[in-house]
Amino acid sequence: GFSSSLCVRSSTRLLTPFNRALKHGRLNASSWSGKVAAVMPEAAGFQGVTDRATLQEFSHAHSDSFWAAMANHRLTWTSAYDTVQDCDLRRGKVKWFVGGKLNVSVNCLDRHVLTCPDRVALIWERDEPGAEVKVTYRELLEMTCRLGNLLRRRGVKKGDCVTIYISDALAERIRDANSSTVITVNQGVRGGKMIDLKKTVDAAVDTCPNVRQVFVAMRTETPVVMKDRDVAMEEEMAHEEAVCEPAAMDSEDVLFMLYTSGSTGKPKGLVHTQAGYLLYASLTHKYVFDYHDGDVFGCVADIGWITGHSYCVYGPLANGATTVLFESTPIYPDPGRYWETVQRLQINQFYGAPTAIRLLLKYGDQWVHKYDRSSLKTLGSGRCFLTSFVVVFASETGGICIAPRPSDPDAEIVPGMAMRPFFGIKPVLVDNEGEELTSKSASGALCIAQPWPGMARTIHNNHQRFIETYCQPFPGYFFTGDGASRTEEGYYQITGRLDDVINVSGHRIGTAEIEDNHCSAVAESAVIGYTHDIKGQGVYAFVVLKKEADITEPELRQQLKDSVSKSIAKYASPDYIQIAQRLPKTRSGKIMRRVLRNVVERDLEGLGDLSTLDDPTAVQEIIQGHQALCNKQQ
Repeated sequence: GFSSSLCVRSSTRLLTPFNRALKHGRLNASSWSGKVAAVMPEAAGFQGVTDRATLQEFSHAHSDSFWAAMANHRLTWTSAYDTVQDCDLRRGKVKWFVGGKLNVSVNCLDRHVLTCPDRVALIWERDEPGAEVKVTYRELLEMTCRLGNLLRRRGVKKGDCVTIYISDALAERIRDANSSTVITVNQGVRGGKMIDLKKTVDAAVDTCPNVRQVFVAMRTETPVVMKDRDVAMEEEMAHEEAVCEPAAMDSEDVLFMLYTSGSTGKPKGLVHTQAGYLLYASLTHKYVFDYHDGDVFGCVADIGWITGHSYCVYGPLANGATTVLFESTPIYPDPGRYWETVQRLQINQFYGAPTAIRLLLKYGDQWVHKYDRSSLKTLGSGRCFLTSFVVVFASETGGICIAPRPSDPDAEIVPGMAMRPFFGIKPVLVDNEGEELTSKSASGALCIAQPWPGMARTIHNNHQRFIETYCQPFPGYFFTGDGASRTEEGYYQITGRLDDVINVSGHRIGTAEIEDNHCSAVAESAVIGYTHDIKGQGVYAFVVLKKEADITEPELRQQLKDSVSKSIAKYASPDYIQIAQRLPKTRSGKIMRRVLRNVVERDLEGLGDLSTLDDPTAVQEIIQGHQALCNKQQ
C-alpha cells in the first residue's frame, strides 16, 4: 500500500451452504424509529427527522447542515473550518471543511488516551495462530510519537510522501509519487511463507534515484543486508522521545495515496485527504457495523487495500475501538482460521473480502461449525452474497456507500443485495443517454448525485484522468463504474462492473450476469470475453470447484451451459469452460480479469504488472490449463 503523510505527526457470489453455516451469528441493530438522536446523537436538532427515512431525506436536502453536524461532533479540530463544502462534480472539484485544520493522529490516538489509555487499540493477529499481540492506545501513541520524531530527525517534512511497502508493485509507484522515504520490513510472513520484501525494495529503489532513505523494521529474525541508505527503524525509534508535537494539517492536505493496478496495468494513485476521509470512515464504521464501546472489530481485509485503510485503521481508531489486524490467510493453517480467530479473540463484528469467503466455499461448512461464533453480532462483506449483509465500497468512495445497515433491527435484509444508501449518499441510475431513471424499478449505470466527504479527490499527477473516469461519463454525477438495479422497495442491487461487458453478436451481457449461473459443485467463477471471428466476442468461463465436488467435466460443462441458456439466452452460453485449481488474485482478493483475458487472447507479452498477485504461479497454471483445453476442443 502507498501512503502520503501517514505519519501525521511528522506531516504528516455463489454462497448457499455458507449462509446456513453463519446463521448463528447474532445480527443486532439499533432502532432508528422514534427518537433518532438516541441512536445518532449528531442528529439532535435536525428539524422534522423522526426515523431513518426522514434522516436520509434531510442528509440530501440539507447536505451542509448534515455534514457540519457530523464533523463538529465526531472530529477534534485545531482550527474551525469556514465552508462545509466547495464541490463541482462536473469539473471534478471536491473540497470539504475548507479552511479547517486538524491532526488525524490526535483524532485517532491522543483524545482516546485522555479517556481510556489502557483500552486495547490494536490486536495484531500474527500469521502464527495464538500468537496475537495487543497494543493499548497509550502504547500506540508512544510508538507513533517515536516514529514521528525519527522521521522528523531524518529530514521528513510536512507534505513529503512516505512510501509504506508491505507487498505490492513498487518502483513505478515510488517514481509516480516522487517519494524520497520508504518504510518496509525485512520479511513478510503470510500463510507460513516468508516473503523477502527487503530484497524487492532494494531492486526497486536502485531504479529510483529520488529515494534517499529506507527504514527497515524486523518482522522476523532473518538478517538482511543493510545499505548506506538503510535505517534500522526499531533501533532508531528506541532513541527518540515518546512525545511529539502534532502538526496542524489543512482539511484538504493529502492523507494518503492508494495505488491500484488499474485495468490497463498502469498503476493509478487515488488521493484521499484529511478531514473528509476521516469523518466518513469514522461515521460508516460506527453506524454501518453498529459498533459500540467494548466491541472487538475484526476487518480481515488486506491492510494495503482501501478496506484495510478505512476499517482496520482509520475508522476504528477514530472511534476509540479495538481493531484486529489480520496478517495471515483464511486457510492457514487450515480453512477454519477465520472462525478460530473469532472464537479466540471474541470478535463482535466480522468484515471480510468476498473472494476470501468464496475461497472457503471449497472446503465446506465443517470448518465453520467447528468453532464457537456466538460473539458475532454483525457479518459483512463487499459485493458478496451473505445472510448478514453486502456493502458497496471502492477505493474511490473512501468508505461504504450502500449497505443494509443502518436500519431498524427488524428491517429486511436481502442476501446478496446492497440495499440502502448511507446517509448523505444519493445514488441514481442513469441510462446510456445520460438520463436519470426515475421509476422505482429500474436498471442502469450507478452514479452518485451529490458529493460526500470520503470520496477521492483526484488521481495523483493526472487529474484529467480522474475527470474522464468519474465525472465525464455522466456530467453532473459521480460515476461508480458499476451497473445496478433498483427494486420497487427502493433497494439497490449491484449487477457488476460496466466495463466487464461482453458483446456477443450485438448482445451486451454483463460478466456478473453469467457468473451468477452456477451449479452446486462450483465455488467461484470468472467470465471474460475473447475475440471471436463470427460473434465479435465469445464467452470464456473459468471455474473453481469445491473440494468435495463429485462431477465429471462433461457433466459440469453441460450443467453450466444449460443454466446460462435458461436464465439469459443460448447466445450467452460459454464457448469454453476451463476448470482451474485457483484464480489469479491480488493480495486484497481481487480476481485479475485482465490477466485472464490476456491468457485467452494469447497476449502473454501484455500480461503487465503481476507483482500485485497473491501468488504469481497461479498464472502459469491458467496458461497451461488454457493450452490443454484448446488442444482438447480443436
